[in-house]
Amino acid sequence: MASTSKYMELADVLAAAIRGGEYTPDQRFPTVIELAKAHSVAPNTASRAVQVLKERGLLSGKAGGTTRVRVPPIHQVRSNLRYQTEKDRVLLPEEERAMAGVAELDSGVPLASMFENHAQLDVIPAPADVAEALGLEPGALVLRRIGTRRHKQGAGVGRSVSYMPHDLARQNPALFDVDREPWPGGALHQLHTVGVEVERIEDVVTSSMPTQHERDEQDIPPGVPVIRVRKISYSTTGQAVEVTDIPLPADRVELRYVTPLRRWS
Repeated sequence: MASTSKYMELADVLAAAIRGGEYTPDQRFPTVIELAKAHSVAPNTASRAVQVLKERGLLSGKAGGTTRVRVPPIHQVRSNLRYQTEKDRVLLPEEERAMAGVAELDSGVPLASMFENHAQLDVIPAPADVAEALGLEPGALVLRRIGTRRHKQGAGVGRSVSYMPHDLARQNPALFDVDREPWPGGALHQLHTVGVEVERIEDVVTSSMPTQHERDEQDIPPGVPVIRVRKISYSTTGQAVEVTDIPLPADRVELRYVTPLRRWS
């Protein structure tokens, strides 16, 4: 077995080299055999050191595959005050709505700078939990939107999946046109085009360990959980009109909840 001091010592040396710029983000990292030869250690020691660097979020890659220097993720601050900002933008002219959205405010990265930014639209029977949240009959159709963003080549993706009742969405055929994505003004403006004003938004926050697919796609280090936000939007009549699922790897997000309290007098 590799000596704890040996592999940790090697991990510290390699970490310093990465942070010092000897390796660039998304560059292939030396193999275990190459590291063992270069640092005169056993392959098992080099392997354990690489695993430590993956846990520290400095390297990416599956065991047995190519290991790369991790592209640092964008740190996001997600506040519940963002929803009022989004609603305020609904009534702005389209050219102003198109300039930036709350997602860009969260990350500080403008859409034009994104390496990858696309949406997939399809009509599907609502998953049982989504149908329940929207108050739909089992199997009722919904318009599903899967949004994918990647801020740099080699970086993990950001993902969101939203669902709108099909009977509501079909009132505006433009909502089914993927060429109109990203939609200026986001979901609240889409709902506005079908006569819906959103009065209340609930965030249901849970957490779990990522699936293997999420770990690979979103470049989540070993041991890092995913914060799962289910956002449910309600109209002025109290009807749920949209559900969005947003998985947020815990190593790159900060959730802030601000609760204004009315004064007694």
